[in-house]
Amino acid sequence: MFARSAAARLSQVSKHVQPTQARSIANATKFKLNTGADIPALGFGTWQDVGSQESAVADALKAGYRHIDTARIYGTEHAVGKAIRESGIDRSEIFLTTKLWNNEQHPDDVEPALDDSLQQLGLDYVDLWLIHWPSPFARGKDPMPKGPDGKIKIDRSIDFIDTWKEMERLQKSGKAKAIGISNFSKAELDRLLDHATIVPAAHQLELHPYLQQPEFTEYNKSKGIHITHYSPFGNQNELYAGKHVTKLIEDPVLTEIGAKYNKSAAQTALAWGIAHGHSVLPKSKTPSRIVANYEGDFKLEPEDVLAIDNIDKKLRFNDSSEAFNYPFFTDLDGK
Repeated sequence: MFARSAAARLSQVSKHVQPTQARSIANATKFKLNTGADIPALGFGTWQDVGSQESAVADALKAGYRHIDTARIYGTEHAVGKAIRESGIDRSEIFLTTKLWNNEQHPDDVEPALDDSLQQLGLDYVDLWLIHWPSPFARGKDPMPKGPDGKIKIDRSIDFIDTWKEMERLQKSGKAKAIGISNFSKAELDRLLDHATIVPAAHQLELHPYLQQPEFTEYNKSKGIHITHYSPFGNQNELYAGKHVTKLIEDPVLTEIGAKYNKSAAQTALAWGIAHGHSVLPKSKTPSRIVANYEGDFKLEPEDVLAIDNIDKKLRFNDSSEAFNYPFFTDLDGK
């Protein structure tokens, strides 16, 4: 990994700062993927709360979101698709991401998995399709297959390179307008790039002011790979309550900087990610919070971005290495 000076980071963030007021739908911040497509900076995540997602996505679309993120394993594709279809918004105006789950990474299973996702969504294509994790589980209907020892069964005969080759073919078919990855280490990314014909359009990672991974994000961008933050509020999720640290959205630096703009710490965390040229994926089922999160697309002055850069704790809240019986993030911050 390489170090970057404060001056270098200031120059970088200055390229991405946005107007101070919350953006209208027409003027919402967007970035270019390596395919030439636009991806909205502010997206809406749909992990958890399966029964609430149809109304949540409908509320998000009404609030102005045009970037929706789902996945096979979330169990929310049907609800997401229904909300999109019934929104009255032209499909071309919505950027939709879904993800290939781990038990369907065998090349023979990849296209049927995408077809099933499209059927669940009730749509003809997705804008972005990701390998959810670089860990191939045993094939079969069980999304979390376990062996006699109670641990997840990893199928070492399945290589994500072969998975990717099949995804490349499906991008060319038009079923997925772009393909990408999630939760890859640097070594795994390098290996993929050594064999890929199509460079991933995006890499979705746990990223927030307490886990910034600046060297790795800049490395991805140097390869033409767009960065998207999941868990942009860090340990706000109750699953991460066991980490004994101040809640990110109560951090005094974020709170103080947010007050300058009449924004919350949560909105400031989103604006920080956007200032670095990344997309961010807040999630909520509460209408007022959905609207508030949409107001996280605003300008932070470069000196405020740098102040937030300085609160990095290299603290990872979502590490599934033990749960998935696979060594994730071995060469990244937060291990």
